[in-house]
Amino acid sequence: MRDVAVVAFAQTVHTGHDTGLAEPELLLPVIDEVKRATGLKRFGFTVSGSCDYLAGAPFSFVSALDAVGAWPPISESHVEMDGAFALYEAWVRLQHGDIDTALVYGFGKSSMSDIREIMTLQLDPYYLAPLGLDQVSYAALQAAAVNADRAALDEIVRRSRADGRANRYALDLPDPAGEEFEVEPLRPYDVAPVTDGAAAVVLAAGDRARELAGRPAWITGIAHRAEPHYLGMRDLSRSVSAAEAGRAAGVDKGRVDVAELHTQFSHEEPILREALGLSEDVTVNPSGGPLAANPVMATGLIRVGEAARRILDGSAGRTVAHATSGPCLQQNLVAVLEGAVLETSA
Repeated sequence: MRDVAVVAFAQTVHTGHDTGLAEPELLLPVIDEVKRATGLKRFGFTVSGSCDYLAGAPFSFVSALDAVGAWPPISESHVEMDGAFALYEAWVRLQHGDIDTALVYGFGKSSMSDIREIMTLQLDPYYLAPLGLDQVSYAALQAAAVNADRAALDEIVRRSRADGRANRYALDLPDPAGEEFEVEPLRPYDVAPVTDGAAAVVLAAGDRARELAGRPAWITGIAHRAEPHYLGMRDLSRSVSAAEAGRAAGVDKGRVDVAELHTQFSHEEPILREALGLSEDVTVNPSGGPLAANPVMATGLIRVGEAARRILDGSAGRTVAHATSGPCLQQNLVAVLEGAVLETSA
C-alpha cells in the first residue's frame, strides 16, 4: 500500500443563511487556497461530493467544475455523498500508483431547501419512506434508545457551540436554551444547524507529500462499513458499523489526541465514543463539530480536514476523523491520521 497524506485543507466561513453565492462561487476561494498552499495548479485526480437535491438541478456538480478549471481536460469523478466519501475514492485512486496528487472537495447550501425533506429521499422507498418519518424523527428514535442523560447532552451542545464560537469558520450560536422539543426527546439545539459552505482537501502520496507539506498528515488507516438500512434489524443504542470501521482503520493501535466526529445530533457523540473506544481524555470536536456548523455534503470532509490540520500544525500527533451517512449512523467512514509514517512508498 502507498503512504497517502493530507497536505492541505481549506474551508469557507460557513453561514446559516443564503449569502447569494452560487456553488462555484462558494468553492472558488477554497480551491484557490489549497492551490496556493501546495503550489499545485493541476492534480492527478479530482473528485467531489455533493447532492443534486440541495441545488435543485441534475448533475449540479458539473457547474462546480468552473471553480476547479477543467481545461485542459482533467481526470474527474463525483459521489452523491459527503465529500469524505469522495476522499475515500481519492485514497483508493492514489493506490493505483500512476498519480501522486488528488483534489477532493464537497459543498452544499442547506438554506435554500428543507433539509429534513431532502434527507428523507435517501430512505428505502418501499419500507421506510412510506412511514412518513424524516431524518430527525429517526434520530429521535435512536436518542430514545440510547436514553442519554439530558444534562450530558446539554453539555455536549454547550461545549460544541462554545468551541464553534472560537472557530472563525463555524456559526456564532448561543448556549443551548429552551424546553420545547423538536422531536421528543431531541430539543432544537440537539440538531445540527442549517449551514451553507464548502471545503477542499489535497491528498498526496509518498515523497510527493513530503515535498508539498512540512509535516504531512499521513492516513495510516481508513475504512468504511455499513449496516442494514432497516432500523428494525439494528440495535439503535450502538453503532456496529462505526465500531467495525474503527477497528479496521486501527483506531485502537495507539493514543488518540483529537477525534473529529460527524455528530449531527448530540446523542450520537456517546454512541461514537463507545464504538470507537475513545477514552474521556480524547478531545472531541474541538472545532465545534457539526453542532456548530453543518454544511451538508462537506461536513464529513471537514472532519477529515480538521483532524489533519492538527497534524499539519503540530498540535497533535495522532487524530481520528469520522464521517457518516444514512439514517441513525447507518454508514460510517473512519480515518486515522498521524504525523509520522515509515517511508515505505515512492
